[in-house]
Amino acid sequence: MRNTLNSKQNISDNMSSANRTGAKKRVYVGMSGGVDSSVSAYLLKKQGYDVTGVFIKVWQPDTTDCGWKDERRDAMRVAAVLDIPFLTLDFSEQYKKEVVDYMIEEYRQGRTPNPDVMCNRHVKFGSFLKYALEQGVDYVATGHYAQNTLNSSGLFELREGDDSNKDQSYFLWTLTQDDLKHVLFPIGHIEKPEVRRIAEKAGLPVFDKKDSQGVCFIGHLDMKEFLKEYIQTKPGDVLDVDGKVIGSHEGAELYTIGERHGFTINNTGISSEPRFIISKNIKTNTLVVATKSEQENSVKDQIMHKLADQVILTNISFSQPIDHYIGKNISARIRYRQEKQGCIIEKSSKTLQIREYTVTFDKPQKGMAEGQSVVLYDGNVCLGGGILNFI
Repeated sequence: MRNTLNSKQNISDNMSSANRTGAKKRVYVGMSGGVDSSVSAYLLKKQGYDVTGVFIKVWQPDTTDCGWKDERRDAMRVAAVLDIPFLTLDFSEQYKKEVVDYMIEEYRQGRTPNPDVMCNRHVKFGSFLKYALEQGVDYVATGHYAQNTLNSSGLFELREGDDSNKDQSYFLWTLTQDDLKHVLFPIGHIEKPEVRRIAEKAGLPVFDKKDSQGVCFIGHLDMKEFLKEYIQTKPGDVLDVDGKVIGSHEGAELYTIGERHGFTINNTGISSEPRFIISKNIKTNTLVVATKSEQENSVKDQIMHKLADQVILTNISFSQPIDHYIGKNISARIRYRQEKQGCIIEKSSKTLQIREYTVTFDKPQKGMAEGQSVVLYDGNVCLGGGILNFI
């Protein structure tokens, strides 16, 4: 309950300030054509903001029918119902460079990128926020399930959304204090079913629209087919935990740790139990797979699964004074929707880089891959995070 009240109080404080100055606070709402951003625009207008809907157009592959025109049309329909101005901004160049090119290069190096994190950093809260501030706008708002509250020390805190099934704070770890003071998350204190009820009651035409899936803005994408357009790959061997060849794959660069599809297993004399990728080697172009029962073998886990309790964080970004948390018990996620894992963070003594930290988990972690985001929390406050690298 405290978090919900804080979220509402921040909006109330902003409105009060606007009323005292005799002018409404201006906000650009990133409208994707979905129900979450549509309800965000609706709530902000209802709360007294001067709202403009903004559709962000980004680069999309020619080989994919991404339907951005349909999404833009839905966003325009909602703006018409709300009787608010509507803009279209083209950030194709920025998206291609900062999100797509980054993603391709990470896969090429055998790492596991997170394009949604980079989309938020460079597009939604990068180019979009920069443009809005240049127009004299006070805030940008999105339909993320997260909360932005002001604490007693005068710092903004990025908190988890109240809907634990939809919380998106994991993808927002790169936001800084300079960003957060200009950002609103109108639905962060609301659960998804209620968002749909609000949309239906408000007469928004997208109230029953399905949630988008896949890569940020692009949606569903056959990642392997997409990567084949940019990365030269060749077939390779699939190995079991003993190093025996038991199948084949299309190219090690195309796979991520934890996958259970996309490779072929020779069934002769082999259990039909599902197998998951536990490691890959770009140089030898091999994948190692194991069943859940095989993964329970701690010795083979230690050798093949990169079972580790300590990692290095690079490319770090913190919205809270991280030195305050050095050596203290906090928690982290290495995957979206993963249960938070207990850990401590320390300045790295493993490298000569000043802007690197070591995260030591309370328990060894499975399924980690270099390039993933490690996001740190104190309770439900997102402190920031960094990119995972093995020691």
